[in-house]
Amino acid sequence: MTAKRLCLGTLVCLIVSPAFAQDQPRVIPLWPNGAPGFESRRNDAEIAKDYYIRNINNPSLTVYLPPKDKANGAAVVICPGGGHRLLVFKAEGEDPGRYLAGLGVAAFVLKYRLPREEGSPYSLEKHPREDGLRAMRLVRNRAQEFGVDPNRIGIMGFSAGGEVVSWVSYTPNDGDANASDPIDRQSARPNFVIQIYPGPLGIPATVTPDAPSAFVLAANDDACCSGPTVKLLQAYRDAKAPVEAHIFAQGGHGFNMGYRSKLDSLKGWPQRLADWLSDNGFLKARQ
Repeated sequence: MTAKRLCLGTLVCLIVSPAFAQDQPRVIPLWPNGAPGFESRRNDAEIAKDYYIRNINNPSLTVYLPPKDKANGAAVVICPGGGHRLLVFKAEGEDPGRYLAGLGVAAFVLKYRLPREEGSPYSLEKHPREDGLRAMRLVRNRAQEFGVDPNRIGIMGFSAGGEVVSWVSYTPNDGDANASDPIDRQSARPNFVIQIYPGPLGIPATVTPDAPSAFVLAANDDACCSGPTVKLLQAYRDAKAPVEAHIFAQGGHGFNMGYRSKLDSLKGWPQRLADWLSDNGFLKARQ
C-alpha cells in the first residue's frame, strides 16, 4: 500500500510540476551586463514587499506569453506606476500582464529604474526613458523568438509608468543604425499606446497625425492624472490622430485593473481595452 501511494504521489508530482513551472514567468535583463554606466550595481538585490518592488538596479522585462494556440502576434510592454519611488508590480504589472496574455497578447512588464527612491543615483530626465526605449527595442529585436509581429508592439503605462510611456512614444525613438548592439539598431516607436491615468510628465502639447493609435483612460475625480489624460486626448483630436478615451465620473487614482473596485464601471474597464484592441485589429490572429 505504501509503495502504491508513493507511486501515485510521484505520478501526481510529474503531472503537476510542469504546470507550476510554466506559471513562473521568465525575467530578461535589458542589458546582459547591467545598465550602461551602472554595471557595478546589477547584482544589487531588488526589494519586494507586499504589492511593490523597489531598488531596481538591473532593469528587466518579466515575460507573460499566451498559450501558443491562442497567441495572435500582438505584444505590449507594461510600465507599472509608483511615483518613480517604487513599482506597483502586482496590480499594475502582473495583473495586466496575465490579462493581456489571456487575450493572446504577449506581455512584458518593465522594471525600470526609480529616480525618486531615497538615495537613488538615477536621473528622472534620463534613466526611466532609457529603460523604456531599450525594452521596446529588445522585444522588437527578439520578436520571432517571442512569436510577436514586430509591427504590432504597443506600450502601456499606469500613472508614473504612463510618464515612461510618454517619454518613449513622443520623443525621438529611432534606432541607431551604426550601433554595435543589434538591439539598439531597432526602432523603439510603439505601434499603439495604452495610457491608464498617466502622470503629467512627458505628455506632449501636440502630436503628429501619424502618432501611434492611443487608448486613454482615467477617472474625472483623479486630481493627479485626469488633466494629463484630457490633455493627451485633445492633442490627438487636434492632430486628427486615432484615439479612444474613457473618462469615468469617479474612481480617483490608482484603481489598477479595477479588480478591487466597488464601481461597476471600473471593474469593467479592461473589457473596454479588449474591445479597442479587437476593433483596431491588434487581436487578429497572425497570418
